[in-house]
Amino acid sequence: MDGVALELRDRLRRERDDLIETFARGGSVDRLVRGLSRSVDQVLRDAVEPDRVPKFAAVIAVGGYGRSELFPHSDVDILILLRRPATEGDSKIIEDLIGLLWDIGLPLGHSVRTLEECVSEAADITVLTSMLEARLIAGPRALFAKFCNVIVRSIDREAYFRDKLLEQQQRHIKYDEAPYSLEPNVKEGPGGLRDLQVVLWVARASSYGSSWAELARREFITPAEARIIRRAERRIKEIRARLHLVADRREDRLVFDVQSAVAQTSGLKGTAARLSSEVLMQQYYRSAKVVATMNTILLQNIEHRLFGREGGDVKSIDATFVKRNELLDLADPDNHAPFERDANGILRAFLLLAQHRELKGMSAHLMRSIWHARVTIDHRYRRDPVNRATFLTLLQQPKGVLHELRRMNQLSVLGRYLPVFRRIVGQMQHDLFHVYTVDQHILQVLRNLRRFTLAEHAHEYPLCSQLMADFDKPWLLYIAAIFHDIAKGRGGDHSDLGRRDARRFCRDHGLQREDIALVEFLVGQHLSLSQVAQKQDLADETVIQRFAAMIPDERTLIALYLLTVADIRGTSPKVWSAWKGKLIEDLFRSTRRLLGGGSVASTAVLQGRKEEAMRILRLYGLSDGARDAVWQQLDVV
Repeated sequence: MDGVALELRDRLRRERDDLIETFARGGSVDRLVRGLSRSVDQVLRDAVEPDRVPKFAAVIAVGGYGRSELFPHSDVDILILLRRPATEGDSKIIEDLIGLLWDIGLPLGHSVRTLEECVSEAADITVLTSMLEARLIAGPRALFAKFCNVIVRSIDREAYFRDKLLEQQQRHIKYDEAPYSLEPNVKEGPGGLRDLQVVLWVARASSYGSSWAELARREFITPAEARIIRRAERRIKEIRARLHLVADRREDRLVFDVQSAVAQTSGLKGTAARLSSEVLMQQYYRSAKVVATMNTILLQNIEHRLFGREGGDVKSIDATFVKRNELLDLADPDNHAPFERDANGILRAFLLLAQHRELKGMSAHLMRSIWHARVTIDHRYRRDPVNRATFLTLLQQPKGVLHELRRMNQLSVLGRYLPVFRRIVGQMQHDLFHVYTVDQHILQVLRNLRRFTLAEHAHEYPLCSQLMADFDKPWLLYIAAIFHDIAKGRGGDHSDLGRRDARRFCRDHGLQREDIALVEFLVGQHLSLSQVAQKQDLADETVIQRFAAMIPDERTLIALYLLTVADIRGTSPKVWSAWKGKLIEDLFRSTRRLLGGGSVASTAVLQGRKEEAMRILRLYGLSDGARDAVWQQLDVV
């Protein structure tokens, strides 16, 4: 390594260490990432000038570096743009430059292209996106300006929007489609920084702006929304920067091993009931939810303006809502406070979406209006009989319940209407089983219960589907699912605390006494069936009798069995097993026989298995006589 490389390397390290130290003392993350970028800028310029590269090429920052954002262990992506195809001498100069930059210690990602090659490579949407964020470091300004003009002219705005939207959908599927993974990728995951970058990319490609301030000026968002986005963005950036420093490498997954250390460097403190890492993760999840919401709203706004879908066929639904472009929308698009006169419309919007299955979702205007109006949901709103009836009616719908509860959670309406639910939004669960936050686990349990009602899923759990088909008021199970883990993280017995919350909700919403008793029992005892089935000897008659003694009636047993299966399936795809399912079903069947008035023989479990085997044989068309004939030929010891 020559003296130039040593000098530049030492200077880069000193400046980097100073910036990181300032950040560790409470400095802003924006100052950190921009400071790291400026430091690399100057080192690059000092390295390039002596090597005569500017005579035949321009050195251009692209990607995140082009945005002037470098995290502690981010790659430094550059494009060396050639005036002409490289000669042998040019190639030697470029090779020496790249070697020098590696010696300096830059985590370099580089490409060398002519202008024509850039246009050709722009057919790849990833390459095109990186070049959209180009910034000149060194070299001829005229060449860089020509490059920018050529790249902009090569963009098909509508095709670019569709491609980026598809790319985002595929990325979300890869990362579980929700921002609530217990070990989220803060850059690529849903609700991560990439979701914000996608919005700015399509806005830039469509000539609508390249910053939140520009989008606010063009009325894609309000100035207040721009501030909210920047606040959430800074929070996630700060977590990512601390994650890099704790891991001492480029690491964007907030895995369990580093969560406590990141929380500690953030200055977060735990409580008697919550770890500091849980406080950190809840902050992240809430910021990610804001990002996911604003991503949806902004992309829909851009799409409508880009594709000219401002008008469209309009069909009135009621005084407040219409169907427009297959979306639920506000009847008066110029009304920026539609729920001041129709406060019930906040909840009724979700009910209408469940009732009108031809609707594909909400318009961006309606989503924004509901999101801003959520703060008006207070104790008076929750006590209004009309609002209570609307929420209960939503739970009783034959279809769309899960989708609308998820939408309510995404727009922060569910937590406003149910304050106890708001406390567990983004709440971690540190155990060996759950792979979702508490709120997402609850919605997964609801999903499983809903699947029991659908004929197309009957093959998954035939017994559950049969029991659910015969169960009156299945919406009572949905209420039990909402409250079964709602007291997690408070300290104490979450089952008992949740039971009290469920009883209060049921009384407030005017449920009948027997229905209240059922929901209260299910929430308070939602772990009992699983615990007895997996931890006690089901061949012991007294175990079955003791368990049956705590079950009020057969209807309650059926409800408890359905909730138990849905609950276990909602913890993690890997937790459920055929063996576990058989134990739970055996206890259910044995208890059901006992509640029906019969006694439980010590061979009841074995008899149940025989009956199940015979049922399966009949499904394959084997008669009882043929089965017995085969059985008689077998040697049994």
